Amino acid sequence: MKEFIITQEQTERAVLVGLVTPEQSEAQVKEYLDELAFLAETAGIEPVRRFTQKADKPHAVTFVGSGKLQQIGEYVAENEIGIVVFDDELSAKQLRNIEKELKVRILDRTNLILDIFAKRAQTAHAKTQVELAQYRYMLPCLTRLWTHLERQRGGVGMRGPGETQLETDRRIILDRISKLKRELEEIDRQKATQRRNRGKMVRVALVGYTNVGKSTLMNLLGKSDVFAENKLFATLDTTVRKVIIDNLPFLLSDTVGFIRKLPTELVESFKSTLDEVREADLLVHVVDISHPTFEEQIEVVERTLA
Repeated sequence: MKEFIITQEQTERAVLVGLVTPEQSEAQVKEYLDELAFLAETAGIEPVRRFTQKADKPHAVTFVGSGKLQQIGEYVAENEIGIVVFDDELSAKQLRNIEKELKVRILDRTNLILDIFAKRAQTAHAKTQVELAQYRYMLPCLTRLWTHLERQRGGVGMRGPGETQLETDRRIILDRISKLKRELEEIDRQKATQRRNRGKMVRVALVGYTNVGKSTLMNLLGKSDVFAENKLFATLDTTVRKVIIDNLPFLLSDTVGFIRKLPTELVESFKSTLDEVREADLLVHVVDISHPTFEEQIEVVERTLA
């Protein structure tokens, strides 16, 4: 499989689920679900209802409690909802149990972001990075993908054909991950050479939370036509332009935006994109101060770059 596109072309209706914990206040969860709704819309999903629950921590088996899960299930069945999206990364065990209970497609925040990245990737470089992140995300979920094999498993110490197939698939994915890593290492070397060949010009990188206007600023300063849209992750590939302001020439780069709870798989896979930032002489942190949580967005960007 080359890509793992999760959402389909037609708009699907979904409910969103968030958890209020000692680490996430009710106001924060509302803001997080607003962002999750924006992510869903970017992926072509229509959010129609939100469910939240107060808990000390996520339920190890079903993320939310059994009563809340039943409430979600009743709403999903009565309103013909096709997707339930959780605003946190779910374990393979949680995914399997929730799917079994709700009998609809379950996405977590990571899954949704990966899907958007897959749709947005244009260059071979970006597509390779996204595919690597997808495989890294899939690997721990293999058990969920092979739930039908549970009937084939024997007792302790027994191994049926199901386990053999599972191991085969795991090896295939690990081999693919290794191949993608080698491809990215080669691309990284080429990118590093390109950066060295740019000479001694000052390098400036635009950084910031996703959808704060980095590409719009890039177009304004560089008189370029970088794709800018009021959707999350409109930019995936780093774009570099020569800019002259007051007779001072410099190289300006527009980079992928960051987001809270950014999947580890994506941070690691987009190493070369972050290298563009790390090797810049100056970082311009673009902030949308009209956003109600712009201070938290600043912290997210600074933590990711640390």
